Amino acid sequence: MKALAFTLSVAVALALAACSSNRNPNSSSSGGTSGSTTSEIKQESKDSWLTTKVKSALAADVGLKTLTGISVDTTGSVVTLKGAVDTAANKSRAEQVARGVEGVSSVKNELTVQAKQ
Repeated sequence: MKALAFTLSVAVALALAACSSNRNPNSSSSGGTSGSTTSEIKQESKDSWLTTKVKSALAADVGLKTLTGISVDTTGSVVTLKGAVDTAANKSRAEQVARGVEGVSSVKNELTVQAKQ
């Protein structure tokens, strides 16, 4: 039960962080059509939600939950994993977990393997 509560807390925190960090600095609130702005907001919201779902899945995986060096970025339904993991097996497992998340169409695995020191 504590693990579920922790996972949900992490998911909410990550969703909030993703929402604030995925803003396009080149976009402006004036001068565009409201339809394109609305669709951009909807897409950013979908991207943030999918990123949160992937991060939560990685955090919930027993073999990966101690890995904190994985960052997740989403564009459309394509998820990109970046960062460092300690073994090739963890790199593969992270990709496998991300692919298993509903809504993910493909995964770009840019994780590097670096042995713990």
